[in-house]
Amino acid sequence: MGKRILSTILLWTGLIAVLHFGGAPGGVWLIALLAAATQAELYQMLKRIDLKPFNRLGLILGVILVFAPYYLEGQNIETTDILAAAVVIFALRILGEREPQNRTETLGATLFGLLYVPFMLQFLVRIIGLYDDENVGLALCLWLVAVAKFCDVGALLTGLAFGRHQMSPQISPKKTWEGAAGGLAVSAGIGALLAWLGGLDRLGGPYFPDNFTPLHAALMALPIAATAIVSDLVESIIKRRADVKDTGHFIPGIGGAFDLTDSLILAAPIGYFLFLFL
Repeated sequence: MGKRILSTILLWTGLIAVLHFGGAPGGVWLIALLAAATQAELYQMLKRIDLKPFNRLGLILGVILVFAPYYLEGQNIETTDILAAAVVIFALRILGEREPQNRTETLGATLFGLLYVPFMLQFLVRIIGLYDDENVGLALCLWLVAVAKFCDVGALLTGLAFGRHQMSPQISPKKTWEGAAGGLAVSAGIGALLAWLGGLDRLGGPYFPDNFTPLHAALMALPIAATAIVSDLVESIIKRRADVKDTGHFIPGIGGAFDLTDSLILAAPIGYFLFLFL
């Protein structure tokens, strides 16, 4: 637990430093880096299941996919264009590569890795570009990350203290309904607190849109947090199938990049669609 807390503090410090000094471009590049690391770990797990995705090409197209909303859509290159090109390229490759009995699996696994990680995480980049003032979009992106990740913290601590009823014993035995309720409550509280702090003049605000009140933020945090819980369960399904405990070991107490971004993968598009109505 001590290593996890220290790693969390260092990660948040690093994140805030990158966003402070790098602004919106720094945020986009950080998302791309995390997406690439997560996608690489997913492909490694798929290889353990003997699915043999096209690793390097999938990663290259994944990075392009994440960059597209910020750097390419102004040149009329959409994410759908990149996905269509990826399907064509991967389909051509399986004609002459891999064994006949696993070509279909290679195509499916490579496309799954591309869709599930970089395509979903590129919605964080879209959030950054939602407003003419990129700092507003950057603040909303950081708010979403905090809401999703603090749901993990709230669920863990509440589950340890009060957890009695398992949520999904076959997928993740340690997760409980009490922990999930605690995670939702913590996310709503964090969301409201950040919205309040972001509106204070003495802290340099406002950082958020005018109608993003603490009550509004708390209500929006609930579906994002609920989706983050589901996203975490999906990662547990993949890890259990690949027979791994952690997706990596470079973050002490947490694991790999996938263990860090797991709750953001499904939460990112949900947050984006909610922000469209602000």
